[in-house]
Amino acid sequence: MLRWIVFIVIFGILDLYAFQAFKTVARNNWLQILYWAVSILVIGNFVFYYFGFNRSDGFSHAHAYAFGFFITILIPKMILAISMIGEDIFRVPLAIYRYFTEGNSAKGNYFASRRQFLSQIALGIAAIPFASILYGIYRGKYNYKVLKYALYFEDLPQAFDGYKLTQISDIHSGSFDNMDKVRYAVDLINQQESDVILFTGDIVNNKAEELVPYKDVFNKLKAKDGMYSVLGNHDYGDYLRWDSEEAKSQNLEDLKALQNEIGFDVLLNESRYIEKGGEKIAIVGVENWGAGGFKKAGDLKKASSGIKKDDFKILMSHDPSHWEKEVIKDDYHYHLTLSGHTHGMQFGIEIPGWFKWSPVKWRYKYWAGIYKEMGQYINVNRGFGYLAFPGRVGIWPEITVIELKKGVKQA
Repeated sequence: MLRWIVFIVIFGILDLYAFQAFKTVARNNWLQILYWAVSILVIGNFVFYYFGFNRSDGFSHAHAYAFGFFITILIPKMILAISMIGEDIFRVPLAIYRYFTEGNSAKGNYFASRRQFLSQIALGIAAIPFASILYGIYRGKYNYKVLKYALYFEDLPQAFDGYKLTQISDIHSGSFDNMDKVRYAVDLINQQESDVILFTGDIVNNKAEELVPYKDVFNKLKAKDGMYSVLGNHDYGDYLRWDSEEAKSQNLEDLKALQNEIGFDVLLNESRYIEKGGEKIAIVGVENWGAGGFKKAGDLKKASSGIKKDDFKILMSHDPSHWEKEVIKDDYHYHLTLSGHTHGMQFGIEIPGWFKWSPVKWRYKYWAGIYKEMGQYINVNRGFGYLAFPGRVGIWPEITVIELKKGVKQA
């Protein structure tokens, strides 16, 4: 209870400061009433859904939107409040000076009026994240992007020169709220006509039943050399309170079965060969292995026990921290690793080919796109779905298409 009282007091102070900027520009009483009505409605809805909230009880669409709309008003109001506090850094000392120098001649009003142009600038700046977040909730979460790469390997078997794979990751089917948009994305995947489809984990938020409504959508996925998948940290059901360990175990078995029905070969610390023209490459799949407290069920040695050291290898591992901590140092040399997990935090700024930034870079060294270390590549997919925040801002849902090329890339 105490933390909620502190939270409401802090947000109230923030809101009062933000209102100073708003009322300087919007002098109409109805607009000012609307400001407070929206603020009270959003913060009240947030408190309603999160007071006493426990993640282990599950996370609904209502929780997601309560959080999303709270963030929508929080960030702009922080910008407004900071601008007003910045102005007060000058107004307060001036008011104190006038109090001691002007006395009664100031008629008790020692504070200079707020400058309208500063409020206008602050409102203009605040409008950018406000509009961006609303767009991210309304459209951004389904703004699918197909990102294409050509990667060169001198030891790629000749028969696989030009071989195409499509990677998707982090479907999080329990978060979806628009079946038609998901169908569109599945069609977009099939249009790439890749040889194989590789899914790198987190097909649900927590429960296998989340996937059931979308099973007939995802079983439209097709690739001539098959589809392979691995488990992500959310697929194990570790974040829920279960009635029993048996129920939790059954949920995982149900999830594997559903993926099989869709057409995925779920690799549980296993490997498979894909053969073409008398040559072959290895697809290796580990269970989730993540640094920083995440589940470490992945066993790289076990997964690779059925292949040879000199095979060309594609590794599927949900969490990119696995690549950083174990994979790139392994003497088996995994040519290409495919990961996801980070979602690019679903928030950031990207100018393709020029610039990318997200706060998640402070948590993960490899957080989005292609990286190369010690002659090995990793692609960190930004995710197909979304989690918690019901949108994406600047970091769009991704379908990755990678073409394997034999030789050395020409400058």
